[in-house]
Amino acid sequence: MRRLILAGGVAALLVAAVAVSRSRTASTAPTPGDPGDIKVAVGDKNPWTSLKLNNDPAQFAFAVVSDRTGGHRANVFSRAVHQVNLLQPTFVMSVGDLIEGYTTKADKLAEQWDELDSFTRKFQMPFFYVGGNHDLGNKEEGVAWDQRYGRKHYHFVYKDVLFLVTNSEDVTATTIGAEQKAYVKKALDENKGVRWTFVFVHKPIWTGKDLEKNGWADVERSLAGRKYTVFCGHVHKYQKYVRNGMNYYQLATTGGGSRMRGPEYGEFDHVAWVTMKADAPVVANVLLDGVLPEDLKLPEVNEPSVPGKKRQKVFAVAGTVTLDGKPVAGATVRFVNTIPLTGKLVNVADGLTDAAGRFQLTTYTKFDGCPAGEYAVVVVKAAGGFDEGETETKNLLPEKYAKPTTSGLKVTVKEEATDVTLELSGK
Repeated sequence: MRRLILAGGVAALLVAAVAVSRSRTASTAPTPGDPGDIKVAVGDKNPWTSLKLNNDPAQFAFAVVSDRTGGHRANVFSRAVHQVNLLQPTFVMSVGDLIEGYTTKADKLAEQWDELDSFTRKFQMPFFYVGGNHDLGNKEEGVAWDQRYGRKHYHFVYKDVLFLVTNSEDVTATTIGAEQKAYVKKALDENKGVRWTFVFVHKPIWTGKDLEKNGWADVERSLAGRKYTVFCGHVHKYQKYVRNGMNYYQLATTGGGSRMRGPEYGEFDHVAWVTMKADAPVVANVLLDGVLPEDLKLPEVNEPSVPGKKRQKVFAVAGTVTLDGKPVAGATVRFVNTIPLTGKLVNVADGLTDAAGRFQLTTYTKFDGCPAGEYAVVVVKAAGGFDEGETETKNLLPEKYAKPTTSGLKVTVKEEATDVTLELSGK
């Protein structure tokens, strides 16, 4: 029998300590909340909240890293490996876009995967690969993946929890093909009794226009009736969705191309930290800026950046949004222009208004401004915060301001600092 070490001989302490000891020896294995190896003198009054430890044997934690590429920034992902090692998860998942890709040259692909593998080998725990559009964007990339990693979709079970990795670049881009849908259904059917299911996919495929066509409708039908959580990346902007009563998390970046304007824009480098409790997961976003070793010095790494798209010269643009003369907080302002020849409208720069209705535009990096030119302006206020314009959101402002063709808002950005007032009317 394990005995508690008593700090004194007071009878009241002895009685309380024996009570705790008996609860420990009632069974041969620890039970959830069991004080376990705590040895402490217990009195009528004690300087702690309880001795019910957070030590359920069914509990475990894992990390999820997000997009590394799409014009990746120097020394972020490679350093994140060391930061994750400080946190010591049981294992690490991913959501794809691990290399820049978009090449058909085998030697170039091998070079990029060799670099990525040199980083992932430094994880002190297993790392599970997920393919993204940068990793599996063409036939040659698919062959390179097959030769190096084999399966593009797979599953495993740990502590009665199912982990299901899917491939959103199956057959064609942003598609779950028939063979993969059959695999998903079979894996789920064979693991009906698990206490939770985690699904990993690169793209937020559920935001597509036709879920029957892209295959996600079949995946959700196969998931129906069970408790599950979905993680994806691709957009480089953090967003939480709720579908069928379940949580879907679109992660930001772990070194991927980003304007890095902070949490209010969903733009930051992080890992998702998932603690699987007995009945449900707890998800925390751990920003990499806050993960430091005891000496506060992260190791030197050598991960060169990859330039993004060619950049135009930009000029500072700020302004104020009002509705019927009152400032509008939390509104997304987008400057839109037309691509020559095609006539396609494209968002060039955007910003989010503060409590005073003020905004600053960003094109490439945080609050850098906007290229000179003529722009139609869109103003939307989404209930969830910053609106990137890629998914449908509930608009809290008059709908006409949500489209460049109907907003009536025009701004000329000159080769100098620009400050504008956008006056909206609710009438």
